[in-house]
Amino acid sequence: MNLVVSGWSAISAYGVGRAEFARGILTGRGALGDVDQVTHPGPFPQAGIVPGFSAVEHLGRKGTRTMDRVTALAVGAVGSLLADTGLAGSDRMGVVLGTGHGSVQSIMDFTADALTGEKPYHVDPARFPNTVMNRAAGQIAIWHGIKGPNTTIAGDRLTGLLALSYALRLHRGGHCDQILCGAAEEYSVRRAWLEWHGRDVADQATPLGEGAAMVLLETADNARRAGREPLATVLGTRFMAYHEPAGAAPALARCVRAVLAQSGTSGADVRVVVPLGGDLGRVEEDGIVDALGGSGQKWVHTRPLLGDTSAAATALQLTAALTMLEADPAGPALVTGIDRDGTVGCCLLGVGP
Repeated sequence: MNLVVSGWSAISAYGVGRAEFARGILTGRGALGDVDQVTHPGPFPQAGIVPGFSAVEHLGRKGTRTMDRVTALAVGAVGSLLADTGLAGSDRMGVVLGTGHGSVQSIMDFTADALTGEKPYHVDPARFPNTVMNRAAGQIAIWHGIKGPNTTIAGDRLTGLLALSYALRLHRGGHCDQILCGAAEEYSVRRAWLEWHGRDVADQATPLGEGAAMVLLETADNARRAGREPLATVLGTRFMAYHEPAGAAPALARCVRAVLAQSGTSGADVRVVVPLGGDLGRVEEDGIVDALGGSGQKWVHTRPLLGDTSAAATALQLTAALTMLEADPAGPALVTGIDRDGTVGCCLLGVGP
């Protein structure tokens, strides 16, 4: 049985909340801005940073003294989603959160403190939990009383899609009735320098971004019994590996064809395409066009609007696709990505239940 999306939320460079995100995507407004080099010294003059966001301001002072930014973004996005849907955490609700490395800033700062302090053990022990990759997912459960399965997924820029695929299997195995699924990424000085040094020269100028996006997955019957109208159906996901760059486009084309065949959808039926883009954007486009054939789809490119959001990229693409389906439910939406480390993936969202 296909699960439906019955709610979603996003925190992005557009601001906090679903309404701000949807307004930005529908108008195509860019959200990149100049980086304050005093507070964020680094190689990028521009970035897509969530305006005015901090753990204390958004979540309050209690329990946030040592909370890092990526955890605050994830906890805040889940809080917005639960408030919008009127849900509360339960032992039959699960969490699947995608992340890059957790908080790179926290990991590197803690390590630096251990090496540069008077003695190696002169560190703040309260900040040690921030160095663990599943810190954000654990805090989501604690803050919101979610007692079901709790999973952290890391898969570079395909993380959001991989988290979605895992969430579908989690439900199929009978482990939970509802799943909060998404991904989060923070902007930090440490991450900025790591990304800059790890990129090809041609891609070094692309601004970074940050944000978190979460969706609520459940059966259509469960949603309707609770008074929630299904927004879209997850028709399927597919992933494949490629060895050489020349094989990326054919691999993505095979993924798209497979998910179309699984759902009984024609390529001509797809009305919205939300690609990852980036240094392999042209290759990605070739694979999509090869699989869908013809034209007529509306393409939504989130990277030029929000920056390179890394682990949160495909999760934000999913919420962009949901935004487009809600605005014009003319046909399915396709979300795709090609990761630089040899993986391609896609997800097909259908209109309604």
